[in-house]
Amino acid sequence: MSAVQMPPAQKAAVNGIELAYYEVGPRRGVPVVLCHGFPETAFSWRHQLKALEAAGRWAIAIDGRGYGLTSRPPRVEDYDMEHLTGDLVGLLDHLGVEKAIFVGHDWGGFVVWQMPLMHPDRCAGIVGLNTPFQVRLGMDPIALFRKVYGDEMYIVWFQTPEEPDALLAQDVEKTMRFFMRAGEGLKPESQPQTQGRSSFAFGETLKRYDPKADQRQLLSDEELAVFVEAFRRTGFTGPINWYRNFTRNWQRSEGLPQRIDHIPCLMITAEHDPVLRPSMADGMGEHISDLETVMIEGSGHWTQQEKPDEVNRVILGWLGRRFPG
Repeated sequence: MSAVQMPPAQKAAVNGIELAYYEVGPRRGVPVVLCHGFPETAFSWRHQLKALEAAGRWAIAIDGRGYGLTSRPPRVEDYDMEHLTGDLVGLLDHLGVEKAIFVGHDWGGFVVWQMPLMHPDRCAGIVGLNTPFQVRLGMDPIALFRKVYGDEMYIVWFQTPEEPDALLAQDVEKTMRFFMRAGEGLKPESQPQTQGRSSFAFGETLKRYDPKADQRQLLSDEELAVFVEAFRRTGFTGPINWYRNFTRNWQRSEGLPQRIDHIPCLMITAEHDPVLRPSMADGMGEHISDLETVMIEGSGHWTQQEKPDEVNRVILGWLGRRFPG
């Protein structure tokens, strides 16, 4: 089977947009909804879709708002957490199901951890891949990132209109090769330092990056081409707009619960992820009543693509224990 095969894309009119999704397995039981991160698409879940289908599970991977074949609304505010979680609720309504098990990696992880806080009645279970559950910060996260890491830190830089969008789109293949590196490919020691810590200055590092000298590529040429084609068509503005709502999301989350109770949760960390370090998941048990935690050894940030067999084994084992049949 080709490494780039995916189920046929389907479209659902949800929450004011057209959401593209890729579905496998029989439509019975509780669906598993897979939410990708930045800069990815539903294609990043190709290995998990195959494994879930083989296990007889109903599984759905989405192209997030602004990505892939999903709509790209024009306003920055159209990408706030209320819209991102609302898209998932709309998908369940479209499918005619009450609840789902939501699995999220990277930015998708931030979204799925908000589902039990904003829409608890639609959550059967939550799986965070690399991305931990974190309680609301005591200050605006962008102000905090700027204070600790400086203006060049990528999340702070992404608040700049147009400039990061244009740089990432200037050479999409180079951009995707820069991000999609295995193991410690995004190790912070390679980044400029601010106040003694890595600034994760991805913009400046991307400008200097030479993909020909990089031996840490994660994807085959065939797999890379899928992502390159997608982002050449869509650009990066929609995806970056998710980051441009950090402050807005923080402001609008005041008053939300800070605990997850009575919903089974699984946290999967990756040993060598420099962005979402395993230690960031420490203490999650204080805020989640039903939590299992597993580390994937030897993996960098792109865990479901880098260590698919290990990720599949952990997720299927947890599903078998918590959602048998």
